[in-house]
Amino acid sequence: MAKLPQITANELIRLLEKIGFEIIRQSGSHVFLRRKDGRTTVVPNHPGEKLDRGLLNKILKKDVQISREDFEKLA
Repeated sequence: MAKLPQITANELIRLLEKIGFEIIRQSGSHVFLRRKDGRTTVVPNHPGEKLDRGLLNKILKKDVQISREDFEKLA
């Protein structure tokens, strides 16, 4: 299985908005997103830095609950 792509926080936030997540607030560099079905996630937004693959994997599996294949189709 190929590695997850490294993307920025802004790219991830845009992809999450495509599947129904909305920004509910921001505290410092952390952006809080929620979907109408109750799923939530927090994305650390540090300009100029890419998200670590481990963190991206955790957000996708546990918070967003989509498969890597579905994520790659979105990207």
